Amino acid sequence: MKVTLERAALLKSLGHVHRVVERRTTIPILSNVLLRADGQSLGLKATDLDLEVTEQLAADVGQKGATTLPAHILYDIVRKLPDGAQVTLEATGELGQLTLRSGRSRFSLQSLPESDFPDLAAGEFSHAFSLPAGELKKLIEKTQFAISNEETRYYLNGIFMHTVDADGTAMLRAVATDGHRLARVEMPAPQGSVGMPGVIVPRKAVTEILKLIEDASQDVAIEISATKARFKFGEVVLTSKLIDGTFPDYMRVIPSGNDKRLVVDRKPFADAVDRVSTISSERGRAVKLALADGKLTLSVTNPDQGSAVEELEVDYDSAPIDIGFNARYLLDITAQLDSDTALFKLADAGSPTLVLDRDGAAALYVLMPMRV
Repeated sequence: MKVTLERAALLKSLGHVHRVVERRTTIPILSNVLLRADGQSLGLKATDLDLEVTEQLAADVGQKGATTLPAHILYDIVRKLPDGAQVTLEATGELGQLTLRSGRSRFSLQSLPESDFPDLAAGEFSHAFSLPAGELKKLIEKTQFAISNEETRYYLNGIFMHTVDADGTAMLRAVATDGHRLARVEMPAPQGSVGMPGVIVPRKAVTEILKLIEDASQDVAIEISATKARFKFGEVVLTSKLIDGTFPDYMRVIPSGNDKRLVVDRKPFADAVDRVSTISSERGRAVKLALADGKLTLSVTNPDQGSAVEELEVDYDSAPIDIGFNARYLLDITAQLDSDTALFKLADAGSPTLVLDRDGAAALYVLMPMRV
């Protein structure tokens, strides 16, 4: 194998694929990236057996062939080469050796045979559709923060994507929850997605998808089966296994009868929560919201540190209520809202609260209260 290409192009592609490779793995081949030179292109592939990223890039192929190299070492070498450099990769007759040349630099790297490299065989996909990258990014960004980190509840370790019929309109929904808060975002279902199986896209795949979205106006081709999902960003293709589990019936958690309406200016409210929570304990992080007659009093009491109080003028004309929330969760949710105001729909101190931009907004959030 012999192939020559621009450093910048190789670095960009390695940047896309090398992130999938785990730094610590007991299977040596999984530390490597597969390089396959053929025709006028070089193909790169990396996998951790759950996630696979491939990319094709234009290259001057002197001799076709394939090999695998340590992904992170190769990425670091190419990253440190000077801008504008040409890179030549050549596998000589010596078994297990590849030479990388660029300018006056020369590296001999240990390779492993291509035949050892695993293939994440995708099988048949039952549904295919495309989404503008900006829309996919919004679905992920507005729900990702609520993904659970509890490995025992593995079925919550991702974003649940599915289609629903909402008042006669087919909608594509993304939902994530960790049991303390829930995020649900929806958009009109793209053609081809209706009837797709409900799938749980794992956290690592979700993180990589966000990193691969470089042009929000580009369309992303999505293919779904019951066990795998594939996302195509131009020449970059990400294939992921899905979480094999049943996502809970989240509609039971979303309250429908919350009759107390609180409207706050989002930024001043978030700033006030951030200020008073400075003295909250790392374990507790509870902030108390006392509402009465157009006034909101935020307070935190920490026996070890002292207390903090701040008042805000708000739009609230229901019965007085005292309710506590985790300050971090409040800040996470208000950061997702797009408008200058936030609408809270409350019931009582022990029931879940709804948070949204406004009535009928595409994104809604549910927050469980804390005892304060």
